Amino acid sequence: MLQHIIEEARACRLCEAQLPLGPRPVFIAAPGARLLIVGQAPGRRVHSTGIPWNDPSGDSLRAWLAMDRAAFYDAARIAIIPTGLCYPGTGKGGDLPPRPECAPTWQPRFRAALPGIRLTLLVGQYAQAYYLGERRKKTLAGTVHAWREYAPAFFPLPHPSPRNRLWLRRNPWFEHDVIPALRNRVHTALGSE
Repeated sequence: MLQHIIEEARACRLCEAQLPLGPRPVFIAAPGARLLIVGQAPGRRVHSTGIPWNDPSGDSLRAWLAMDRAAFYDAARIAIIPTGLCYPGTGKGGDLPPRPECAPTWQPRFRAALPGIRLTLLVGQYAQAYYLGERRKKTLAGTVHAWREYAPAFFPLPHPSPRNRLWLRRNPWFEHDVIPALRNRVHTALGSE
């Protein structure tokens, strides 16, 4: 079942006309995955390499998780499926939001085919909007600060983009309180001590 979904997702052309660089779905999924990372959509660099989180944002995310690249890209343990599978283009303030038709088309299908998922990291407002809906707080900071309310299934995070350095400086509790809890939850989900 999962292999069929992967093949269909790789061939997806649902919003081809709206994608400035054309479709190139970027994700990782394998049957044994226990951790699911749901971000926004690939940026231009990720689009060109075809490797999820292969950019400065990914470097920050891996640092938050205390993972090297080999552990992070271990598809047998970690699935990476953004809310938008393809690069949506750039607007005035950075990359455009994920295409709205993508998450409802692919997230439920992937979730159903990945029954071993123990924890889902919701990285950024688009992933949180899709999965938490009205359970989100009024602000991203409020949602991230209330991470315990979404346990055990979800763990909301800010996007680790270099553009969010100011957010991180204004919210020092994230580094002091949330990062240690995040690492603990991820290691527990992956079955390591």
